Parts: sequence; structure tokens; C-alpha cells
Amino acid sequence: MSRLFSIPNIAASLVLAGLTIWPGPVQFKSYFALGPAAKTSELVVPNGAPASSGSPRQNSLQSQAPSDAEIRERGQKLVENQHRDDAAIDEYERIEHHVDRTAGTNPRVLEDKLYRVVPTGPGSLKILLKEDNKLTDPVLYRQQLQTWKELLELALKPDDPRAKLAYSKWQKKKTDRADLVDATREAFLTKWMGQETLNGRPCDVFGLDPNPSFHPRSIFQDAMTHITAKLWVDREQIQLARAEAHVMRDISFGGGILGKLYRGGVFSFQQAEVSPGVWLPTRYQYDFMGRKFLFTFEEHQYIEASQYRHDGLPKQALALVESEIVSGKVVNGDP
Repeated sequence: MSRLFSIPNIAASLVLAGLTIWPGPVQFKSYFALGPAAKTSELVVPNGAPASSGSPRQNSLQSQAPSDAEIRERGQKLVENQHRDDAAIDEYERIEHHVDRTAGTNPRVLEDKLYRVVPTGPGSLKILLKEDNKLTDPVLYRQQLQTWKELLELALKPDDPRAKLAYSKWQKKKTDRADLVDATREAFLTKWMGQETLNGRPCDVFGLDPNPSFHPRSIFQDAMTHITAKLWVDREQIQLARAEAHVMRDISFGGGILGKLYRGGVFSFQQAEVSPGVWLPTRYQYDFMGRKFLFTFEEHQYIEASQYRHDGLPKQALALVESEIVSGKVVNGDP
């Protein structure tokens, strides 16, 4: 039960629902109304002048709604790219800044941690670097590096029962994620909402509404029937640049006996190119309320990811951590 109601699993079921565009019955809009999440983007209104000034390249963006065939082609490419990105992240390490806070216009920080997230083969390990801006003790940091080293050594012993179990769980998680991405082909009706420039790159904007004909086959697929989503898709590389999911109806677990995720929750994330052709997450944000059994709870958290580095497969990563342990170097997460 604790796993079922964890932030990563609930958020994954909602945010990842916006990872794909697929036409199904496609609906087109002639304009896109700016929302609160568009503060960093520039709107380009189809069949009209841009809402704000931009470079010639921005102003010459395609102004007509894409055809059903074009959306289908881009959707297929987006799915393929996302699956490839999901596989690539297993060979990268990154710095993650986790901030838990209260709700409201003047939120108070409850917890502030900085992690180094490193690949272990069948998964990843979070190495604590700072807590409330206080550096981790060098001895503890070295112990965490040793744990990383031992996990990589285990990953290189495929006949070890512990390695077999770890790889089995990792493969199940990867398969569930891939199935969830693929399920959006059936779960949503797609509408083209216009074009925007996000972080200097032209994007198509798509809205996703639940498909009433969709029959979910898992608890996470069922969650998709309760949300709407919006996607920003990079036009040049057909990569997901941003996604938002809004909970429109309460999501019940165990018929509501086990708990609920209340309507009004918002989940979002952003991706960026970290190496040629590889786009990985740069920010997650969760804002939701719910009930577990008889107890209500709320979560307001954002995670910022940066400083991606390709560590490679376990054999290459093991060489890196062994060298790091010998050198005595301490990573603090500063750029």
C-alpha cells in the first residue's frame, strides 16, 4: 500500500499519460489560450500574427493545423523517441534538487535535499549531497560511493540470485512504463491547439482528453480516464519538451476504501536535450491532495534535474566510481 500511494508511482501514472500524441478522433482548434504554465513560452497564433515578437524563424512557423496523417506520423515518431530516451537514462547520472513545500502563494519549504542520482544497472541510486543546504559528511559520502560500487559489481554477476531479482523488478518497471506510454494511443482524444516557442525552440501544442471508448487494463491506465493532459512537442526533433496532467475527477483505489487522489491535482514535467538526440527530464512538479484509508494528505514537491553525465553500462560506471573512490573526490552538486 505504501508503494501504491508513493509520489513517483502516482505521478508516473498521471504525467506519463501525456507522453504521447495519437490522433484517434482528432479535433482541431484555431487558437491556443495561454495558461499559467506558459510564462516561459511565446505563443504563435495559427492563421494570424504572432502574439509577441520573435525571430524570423519563429514567425514563419507553420500556421495551419496538421492533418490527421501528419499527427499520426509525428505521434509514432514521438513514441519511438520516448522509448529510446527512457532506455538511455539508465546510462546517465544527474544531480537532482528535491524540494517539498506547503501549498499557497507563499509556500514554506519543508524539506530541501540535493542528490546525485547514479545508474546501477537494474535501476539507480540516490547519493545524498546536501540537506537543507548543509553538505553531507565526507565519510558518509564515501560510504555511499562504496554502496554504488557494490551494486555495480553485483550487476555484473547475472547468475547471482540477488542480481536476477533486481533485474526482474527493473524489467517489470520498464515494461509497465512502456505499456503506459503505448496505452495513450487508445486512452486519449488528441487536438492540436497551436504553436509556441518554448525555451527558444518551436513546439506544437496538443491537448489530450479521455477517450470514452477506452477500456483500461491496469490501475495506472484507469487513472488516465480521470485526467486531461497538454503536451509541448519539439517540432524539429519530435521530442516531448513539456507535459502537464490535470486530475478532473477523484481517482479511487479499492473502490475508495483504500484511498483517493482528489480532483484538482496537477502534475507536470519538462525534458531537454542532454546529448545529441537524447532528451531527459529536467523538472518534475507534483501538487495534489488525497486520502489514504481514513487519513488525508497532500504533497507539493518539485524536482529539478541537471548536470547529466553519461556513465555507460555497469562495467564502465564501475571503473568511474573506483577511480573516484581512489581520488577521494567529493561531489557537492555545484555547477
